[in-house]
Amino acid sequence: METGVEVIIAALVAGATAGSTDVAKTVITDTYTGLKNLLRGRLAGRPEAQEVLDAHETEPGRWQATIGDDLADSGADTDEEVLAMAHRLLNLADPHQIRAGSYHIDASQAQGLQFGNHNNQTNHFH
Repeated sequence: METGVEVIIAALVAGATAGSTDVAKTVITDTYTGLKNLLRGRLAGRPEAQEVLDAHETEPGRWQATIGDDLADSGADTDEEVLAMAHRLLNLADPHQIRAGSYHIDASQAQGLQFGNHNNQTNHFH
């Protein structure tokens, strides 16, 4: 089972890139905008996180590493409304992948992120 942060990040990635027909694009774009608005509310008072949320479409790979902690610290990763919107967006953007439970998230520039289930982590950055 994915963590809330993983689901939200996957949904943001999928929402930014999905939609092959005009109708699909409209529905996905509306849902994507709704998710970002919910996240903006959760990230209120965190201007750097808000900037990352707004910049993620122009800087793929880099933003994922920086927003994960803010999503968790703000409680977005456990917010039922945020997670429901993220799941809806994933289902709209790529229904085959959501059913398979597999998403590829590029975290090549990340520090301190984990993907998978039931992990423990201790970080020592130098």
